[in-house]
Amino acid sequence: MGEIQRPGALYQQVAAEIRSGIAAGEYKPGAPLPSEAQLIERYKVSRPTVRKAISALRAEGLIEVIHGKGSYVRALPAPAVTIERTITRSGKTFRTGHHAWQQVEEPAIYRTSTTTTTGPLLGLGEGEALFGVDRLLADPETGTRAAHRVLIPFATADQAEQLAETPDTEPEQIYAILTAAGHKLTWQETVSARMPLPDERTALQVPDATPIMHTARVTLGNDQRPLILEELRASADRAQLAYRITADSPRALRPV
Repeated sequence: MGEIQRPGALYQQVAAEIRSGIAAGEYKPGAPLPSEAQLIERYKVSRPTVRKAISALRAEGLIEVIHGKGSYVRALPAPAVTIERTITRSGKTFRTGHHAWQQVEEPAIYRTSTTTTTGPLLGLGEGEALFGVDRLLADPETGTRAAHRVLIPFATADQAEQLAETPDTEPEQIYAILTAAGHKLTWQETVSARMPLPDERTALQVPDATPIMHTARVTLGNDQRPLILEELRASADRAQLAYRITADSPRALRPV
């Protein structure tokens, strides 16, 4: 291959060429990349340029560098666990896909307020009072970790005395309490991905250059009024999400 003529910093050009090779299958998962000398010869660039390109691809999570051996295309294993996001109900009992996960530590209970992110999800303005409950969970079979957060507006807690007294009530039990209070529940959930914050990387044991999945589930009551917000975060290389999709209603939200 002749000298690269694409615009941009030279190391970025080299990184783009290697990235394209990975996407095209030229460099297969688990296989070594050509040596520095071979990359220098192939792309007609200097050793520092090749090293900066490799460093950039490593930061993206596309390759891993094994000391004394070289650079390898990162082999992404299948997720260790599938988290069922469908909510099931039997009589007055509700179940979620992670109800059997174990708590790594005691739940953290605190008072907080809505932000520019959580406020709109709860149909509230910024600065409205909330109870917050954080749980660090682990799948008993694989050890995969997930961070679960429940945010309960004071207005919701006022409808059920138990929620005001014990905000750390399990989510499935919260559903039952709200149903007993006369609500016909539905749920709305969004899923996004982002890079973890330092404390999330440590708590969830996320490898370098690996994103986390972030779900935001809103429980809605009568008149589609938001009642609580749940957030679930897990390493994207350890967990995947599964949903049951039905076609017997034109509405996206399913009542119970």
